[in-house]
Amino acid sequence: MSVVSAPTQHRYRSIFADSTRFERRQNFEDYLAFTRSHSGELLELDKDLTNKRERLNYFRAHPVRSRRPLADPAAFYRNYVVFKDDPAAIDGKTLLWTCVYKFARHEWVGISAAWDAIPRLAESKTTVSRISRYHLAEEFCHIRYFEEMFRTFALDRVAWAPLSPLKQRLYRLFPSIPGRLKNPLAFVTELLGVTFYRHVDALLDQLFDDEPEARARVRDLLYEIMVDELAHVGQRRNFLGGVAIRTARQLVVPFFRVFLRDIPESRRLFDIDQMVKDGLAFDYSGFPVAAIERTWIPSYCRLPA
Repeated sequence: MSVVSAPTQHRYRSIFADSTRFERRQNFEDYLAFTRSHSGELLELDKDLTNKRERLNYFRAHPVRSRRPLADPAAFYRNYVVFKDDPAAIDGKTLLWTCVYKFARHEWVGISAAWDAIPRLAESKTTVSRISRYHLAEEFCHIRYFEEMFRTFALDRVAWAPLSPLKQRLYRLFPSIPGRLKNPLAFVTELLGVTFYRHVDALLDQLFDDEPEARARVRDLLYEIMVDELAHVGQRRNFLGGVAIRTARQLVVPFFRVFLRDIPESRRLFDIDQMVKDGLAFDYSGFPVAAIERTWIPSYCRLPA
């Protein structure tokens, strides 16, 4: 059974700190070496990676299942795609899983559109294009981890539904947007992701104190995702020079609020104001040692020991 890791006490520079073009170029190379070692060989036809597959196979071979079913599983299935009930009338455990589904659903739609829009690994000529292929494969692995979270709580009939036609079209268009517009927004989406997972992690102790084994399994799965997403924040930061990173910082408040407003249960689960503050203050501190020790952090965000 897992034990909650204490937050790391190391100090880091802000993710919005200045960086030179040379530093960012070197960090792209460092990141690619990290992700190849961390995630393993790319299995392109399966949108999978060898190390990720091995880890998922371990979870599936050693399943953990909740001993206390959700109070009303039908409420989850009634609301997990579109919330139809009053969120105030639904218990916190169910709200958390509908919220996690909606968040992951956006990821699934986005990566599905991007996967078809970028070159295959064999056709990738640059470090950045190779990174993109590994990055998206890691995100597909996250979807499988989310599915295992749902199974832990006997939610075995989850299907990934498309978004509205307008949102689907926006996600399809996103890869073709010029980099000067796309890169700050892509960075902020990654920043929202790690902020969301950090707040989910905190809720696990509050909502599942009566389910220590299931909570530990969900946390293990969550940390597998968080390790990658912490690295993705740094990787996306590498695209941003001085003007672009200031633009990205200005996007944090409106983007966080607009995105979470679209998930009505988020307001009952999380302190949205605090999530925004955490996004603006992001510097890799406060995350669990179990995640920080396994992830990748840009050199320009690390302070000397």
